[in-house]
Amino acid sequence: MQYRRLGSSGLQLSALSFGAWVTFGDQIGRGVARELIATAWDHGINFFDNAEGYANGAAEAMMGDVIADLRLPRDGYCVSSKVFFGAASEPRPTQKGLSRKHVTDACHAALKRLRVDYLDLYYCHRPDPETPVAETVWAMDTLVRQGKVLYWGTSEWSAAQIREAHKIARAHNLHPPTMEQPQYNLLHRERVELEYAPLYAEFGLGTTTFSPLASGLLTGKYNAGVPDDARLGREGFGWLQRIVVGDEGERRIERARGFTALANELGVAPAPLAIAWCLRNPHVSSVILGASKPDQLLQNLAALELVEQLDEPIWHRLRSAAG
Repeated sequence: MQYRRLGSSGLQLSALSFGAWVTFGDQIGRGVARELIATAWDHGINFFDNAEGYANGAAEAMMGDVIADLRLPRDGYCVSSKVFFGAASEPRPTQKGLSRKHVTDACHAALKRLRVDYLDLYYCHRPDPETPVAETVWAMDTLVRQGKVLYWGTSEWSAAQIREAHKIARAHNLHPPTMEQPQYNLLHRERVELEYAPLYAEFGLGTTTFSPLASGLLTGKYNAGVPDDARLGREGFGWLQRIVVGDEGERRIERARGFTALANELGVAPAPLAIAWCLRNPHVSSVILGASKPDQLLQNLAALELVEQLDEPIWHRLRSAAG
């Protein structure tokens, strides 16, 4: 495993991390979850990502239970939560968003579900148009000073919103956001590579990126359409299919076909190749992996070797193939 600093902070995260989105508390049982966490830990992963909104808090409860069962040393791993969507199935106004109340309540609830005394990383899962940014910055600073959060950050915020949070923090001597958690893959590059570009040097922004496989598009499983037994074809996952495929569905699938064709030409599995491409970006602190089976996770971990094996002309061809 490789380890990278979280932006300009001193925190060393594994270059590949493991997240619970969609799988924990919903798609897989406790036994498989335990295998996945154990496999990740045994291969050097030290960052486990979660959120209050994943399976309405059940993902955090499952992860906390499994980590406690495995008796992982608390000083050896980092765990995160994210606040915005709420954990209730139909959240009331004070059970969602980024108000001081919900940011505080959600932190305490995550601590209980994850069975920890503090969160290593705590993210604002989306910007909240109903709450002043200053209120959220003050709330996060309070949690840091109380020792309940070590590093706080954002997820899918615009560069302008992140800059505003830093301006407020600087003006009042508060702890600013350390990291951002954006989507980043060969089909979704603009925000990480262009919009955030000035922030890396200006604020020492770190990134823990998600969806390196574009929710499976870059594995090739959707090259001929959406199979009924695939995640995007499952009942209740129409919302995810709309996000992944979107209005430019045919164009995105065409780009994915170009990528997987080149992967086949190279004799490399497309999944670790797509992950390796994300790892090549020096501004990526950690790439969050998702898996529903230990074999999938092990295959994806091979991305670390591919980064060193492939030369620059091949990376350029991959970028071109994916449009």
